[in-house]
Amino acid sequence: MRPGERVGVPIGAYQVSGEYSNAPGRNFEKGWLDRDRATLESLLGIRRAGADFIVTYFAKDAAKLLA
Repeated sequence: MRPGERVGVPIGAYQVSGEYSNAPGRNFEKGWLDRDRATLESLLGIRRAGADFIVTYFAKDAAKLLA
């Protein structure tokens, strides 16, 4: 298979728990990152990489932001 070639099936991605647990830590508490923007940017990056669906601990937060 060559780069850019389509596979014909949906591609999923799992956002690892380490990324989820690291982001809320000091970054949000100290105001270094905006929680909503960081959440959506994280998921958008996975989507841009080609995922058709994402399994993530941010699911409930993202659903509220996108509603």
